[in-house]
Amino acid sequence: MSETLRRIIAKNRAGERVAIPSVCSAQPDVLRASLKWAERIDRPIVIEATSNQVNQEGGYTNNTPIKFVNYINSLIDECDVDRERVTLGGDHLGPQVWRDLPAKIAMKKARILVADYVSAGFQKIHLDCSEGCAGEVAQLSDEVAAKRTATLASVCEDAAQHSSLLYVIGTEVPPPGGARIDESGDILATSPEAALATLAAHENAFVKLGLVDLKSQIAGLVVQPGVEFAPMHVHHMPLDRDPALRDVMMGWPGLCLEAHSTDYQKPRVFGRLADLGFAFQKVGPALTAAYRQALYALEAALDISGESTGLIKVMDKLMAQEPRYWQKHYAQNNRVARHVGLSDRIRYYWPYPAAQQAVARLRDKVNARTLPDPLLWQVFAPNVLDRAEQLQGSQVQRLIDAQIEITLDPYDVRQVEHKHA
Repeated sequence: MSETLRRIIAKNRAGERVAIPSVCSAQPDVLRASLKWAERIDRPIVIEATSNQVNQEGGYTNNTPIKFVNYINSLIDECDVDRERVTLGGDHLGPQVWRDLPAKIAMKKARILVADYVSAGFQKIHLDCSEGCAGEVAQLSDEVAAKRTATLASVCEDAAQHSSLLYVIGTEVPPPGGARIDESGDILATSPEAALATLAAHENAFVKLGLVDLKSQIAGLVVQPGVEFAPMHVHHMPLDRDPALRDVMMGWPGLCLEAHSTDYQKPRVFGRLADLGFAFQKVGPALTAAYRQALYALEAALDISGESTGLIKVMDKLMAQEPRYWQKHYAQNNRVARHVGLSDRIRYYWPYPAAQQAVARLRDKVNARTLPDPLLWQVFAPNVLDRAEQLQGSQVQRLIDAQIEITLDPYDVRQVEHKHA
């Protein structure tokens, strides 16, 4: 699978408009729909788990790395997807989950984390040591972050044995809660000087640890091209923007750029990002938001017909009872943001038993009947309904899958360019 990524990077570096979507989610319907989408359009895909979602302690999804890998493999088989088109990635692997602890303890846990990811079969490894731990500054210097990254890379190499890993590095990752903006409200793109400094710091750190040959395995550099979203607003990247980072990328063998927070961008942006060297394009909240959008649309349809399941009330109650997943992102009284905010903090609540039961009730009610077209026209966009007609499964599953697929479509950059030519 890592060879698939190398081929995509090589094509991008040669000037071809090509990129691969990295789906960063642990939501079952998102994962299933993404895999089926990739198989149907014959495209490779990366499925990623973050250290918050999946770690040795279970994360917020109650998944260890090996448990998550086994689950993905079962979905691949269930959906009859070619395993060669799927690469597994670990995202933000480092001490982030344990930032409230002293660095020594947090890094000890991070070493276990990365070893478990590699041993489980993840091949695309994003090492992120950019944020400080207890008693440290919020954003660490390149030198400190690179030193910790090299330490974790050494652990990964020991755990990999004969497997060839691809690493993603970089300290220009969007901080939790939102990106850095300038006085005009624009998203600051990474400067070439900053990108060069990051690469130099990591190369020096690798050499000091005796990881001289690791440079050829650095496949991605996380930099900010100017894409981001706030809870109720999308920062759209200007199509004429060129942060001049492709030349920096070409100075390293086998390197491409990785863009985070590409969710909700306009379709043409993804092809433009590919042109700029961003062969890795991350998406996550937009897909779980699409899942929520489909469920809420179905609930609205049932409500119109007098058969509401109370799904929205259940989710509102869960978020009010346990606000820790959204209170740092939304105002206390902003009910709209809690439910439909682009950060999609509601995704943390779908695994709760009460939410699972509410979703099951909704599915059962929809599956017990066929929702008529005039009712569906009230709550779903025409392109979602058209896509659902092309898919297989029950009516409720086809509508959920269609909503997610429509969100994924722009990441097929050649398809998007053809549609808008």
